[in-house]
Amino acid sequence: MSASWAELRMEVRRVLVNGFLVFCVLGAGGEVLKGSTTCEFPAIYNFGDSNSDTGGISAAFEPIRAPYGEGFFHKLAGRDSDGRLLIDFIAEHLRLPYLSAYLNSLATNYRHGANFATGGSTIRRQNETIFEYGISPFSLDIQIVQFEQFKARTSDLYNQAKTPAERSNLPRPEDFSKALYTFDIGQNDLSVGFRKMSFDQLRSAMPDIVNQLATAVQHIYKQGGRAFWIHNTGPIGCLPVNQFYTLNPPPGFLDEHGCVKNQNVMAVEFNRQLKDRVIKLKAELPNAAITYVDVYAAKYGLISNAKSEGFADPLKVCCGYHVNYSHVWCGTKAIINGIEVYGASCGNPSQYISWDGVHYSQAASQWFANHILNGSLSDPPIPITQACQRR
Repeated sequence: MSASWAELRMEVRRVLVNGFLVFCVLGAGGEVLKGSTTCEFPAIYNFGDSNSDTGGISAAFEPIRAPYGEGFFHKLAGRDSDGRLLIDFIAEHLRLPYLSAYLNSLATNYRHGANFATGGSTIRRQNETIFEYGISPFSLDIQIVQFEQFKARTSDLYNQAKTPAERSNLPRPEDFSKALYTFDIGQNDLSVGFRKMSFDQLRSAMPDIVNQLATAVQHIYKQGGRAFWIHNTGPIGCLPVNQFYTLNPPPGFLDEHGCVKNQNVMAVEFNRQLKDRVIKLKAELPNAAITYVDVYAAKYGLISNAKSEGFADPLKVCCGYHVNYSHVWCGTKAIINGIEVYGASCGNPSQYISWDGVHYSQAASQWFANHILNGSLSDPPIPITQACQRR
């Protein structure tokens, strides 16, 4: 192992220890800054992948089928979960409606924002189709173009409207500068890298990946956006899907919680570079309030303390059938040994961290929200209700 890899491993240990200490000291009710003014966000505009997609990929392609969404919405809801995602808890926390997907053209209300995230999205464009590896054609740069078109067209429609009723589903033009702009993307860039590159190649690509995210923020800033809430990427090595095809991992391949060590090393390195780039963005965009959010610490904090937090083994999957090398994904059917098997949901999803092996359960997302939105894992350490304030 080279010296650089040793340094990365030390950084992983530092992040995990610091993250654990934050949880021990602050817990779910982290201190908020006294005397600070609460922001009144009229809208949220979100950019991301399946971690925050509220219906985009379902509107563009085949709908995400049952039992997805049925645990909370009691119907198909376009979400890769049994219920709400972290972005839904953000909306609830800010007392705003759940975000409608930009690509959903039916009975959609955009007065309080729009969601441009789609499952499988990446920061950098990928030369693949969604039918090969599930990579969305709506990469971050396309999502930004969609936002710019959305802003221009809705402003025109709002100004042309003759009655309040015609304006009721449209964002007020003046609200774009007051809205919160959230970013939760980058995990799929790592997963593509694991599939197509060596770790050294992926590490070399990271500056370009984080720069492209920074470019997206700069575009929104030029469009008038001022408040940004940017999530880092989670511990991708802890996703149970990693175990589906590696039944006998070699010694040292996994950490003490069953996570793939080297994948988490790369996630930590990505997050380090992203945080450095966010610091530079703050200097480049003098009127912006930019908050970097350590989602990695929240997710690994739950995974590493699952039992004490009332959850099942974090590598157990609620929805789907995964026995040895036989895999029936959540909501699908397959013939195994001559018998039709359905990838059904477990009896109590609220006890599980992983919903389908790739995505988190509603209960896990709510736990993350409780540990993130109070600001205890943010830089600067402010709650999301104060994310409009430059620090």
